[in-house]
Amino acid sequence: MAETTTPKPGTDVTQATSSALVSDLGRTAIADTVVSKIAGIATRDVSGVHDLGGGAARTVGAIRERIPGSRVNARQGVSVEVGERQTALDIDVVAEYGVAIADLATGIRSNVISSVERMTGLEVTEVNITVNDIYLPEEDHDEAEVARVE
Repeated sequence: MAETTTPKPGTDVTQATSSALVSDLGRTAIADTVVSKIAGIATRDVSGVHDLGGGAARTVGAIRERIPGSRVNARQGVSVEVGERQTALDIDVVAEYGVAIADLATGIRSNVISSVERMTGLEVTEVNITVNDIYLPEEDHDEAEVARVE
């Protein structure tokens, strides 16, 4: 049988349902882009992550990086859904060859959850990770030879 508890006299029942972002004094809204940037940076900080995004996103990112004065897109490869108190994330990564993918996913989840919850106050309900590719160091040498001018 489920046990029900009644609040102690003088206890505010709304305290149990309020969060750091929603209170009697107002609401704090956090944009999707804020959460996706935090998650992207936290993912890149994990050893074994070579890049973020699928094939098309990485191609666009490579083109963008060649433009003088441009920056790396921290949101690349990260999709989020943000509510008033919770968020869910989908992250696409390229893993470095030789890294245990299960351990990599665990590390990504841990770092993303702690970073997003600490910085935003949102509860992270799930972090779905898709490994789109494996990075091989030889791929850089092949690309360099093709891009060489004679």
